[in-house]
Amino acid sequence: MGACLLCGLTSIAQNVSLQPPPQQLNEQGKTLSLPAIYRIEGEKEANPHAVKALQGILTGKQSTKEGIRIYIGEKGDKSVRKYNKLIPKHEEGYYLAVNDKEIILAGNDERGTYYAIQTFAQLLKEGKLPEVEIKDYPSVRYRGVVEGFYGTPWSHQARLSQLKFYGKNKMNTYIYGPKDDPYHSCPNWRQPYPEKEAANIRELVEACNRNRVDFVWAIHPGQDIKWNEEDYQNLVNKFNWMYDLGVRSFAIFFDDISGEGTNPNKQTALLNRLHEDFVKVKEGVSPLIVCPTDYSKLWANPTPVSY
Repeated sequence: MGACLLCGLTSIAQNVSLQPPPQQLNEQGKTLSLPAIYRIEGEKEANPHAVKALQGILTGKQSTKEGIRIYIGEKGDKSVRKYNKLIPKHEEGYYLAVNDKEIILAGNDERGTYYAIQTFAQLLKEGKLPEVEIKDYPSVRYRGVVEGFYGTPWSHQARLSQLKFYGKNKMNTYIYGPKDDPYHSCPNWRQPYPEKEAANIRELVEACNRNRVDFVWAIHPGQDIKWNEEDYQNLVNKFNWMYDLGVRSFAIFFDDISGEGTNPNKQTALLNRLHEDFVKVKEGVSPLIVCPTDYSKLWANPTPVSY
């Protein structure tokens, strides 16, 4: 004879509303109370950011011997191995189930597990959880924001606040490229950030890691770049300084420029060389993101000899 481990089982269905809407959502028409005592299975194996986020949501007492079992982990982990076939075979996908016997938060990868926690947090309302089964994964690979405008850049605190929002809403990319940051663009793109600004960049990278967002640092050198060895080394040096601050994803913007910097052959040669000398050599660096000079049909002139 089994006992209900979630107290307060009712027949009143909670109105389930999730953003973004999951790929599959099955509601059982019951509402359950958040457990007063729980056991986390997989705590040491699972994505540590996801585990910490889960512990921040739960208000009951964590036990090692009693309470409802909460299974958390990535596909292949011992804690969720029996649910492997239920986990969507998509990047950042996850399987989530809430019933009166157990709670399952299983990701196809670490980010998927983190997203399962964000959905779990949305499900929880006034200490109640709907009995549900969810299979979810993103339809769009890159989801996020480019801070690439002219004018006053966002404040450091505004960026930190937004990164929390991105994580909660399963956005995975933040591209830092405010045009009026002089160390991103002219005149100081060749120079390292001053101490305070460098510390802010490092803090943003750490915040992105906590919220499972890729921090992409962009450089905008085209307005005054010189196509010579000195400026190539200036660019590599700047990337190395940013790498030391924790940056692992980089972008190069060639938009909104004029003059020799717009030369497409020079741009291509630079990008190919950077790929060989930096991206392939430095551990953990993602493929470069590039904004070309002619990125819109509004002013592009597509001919065999044009950009």
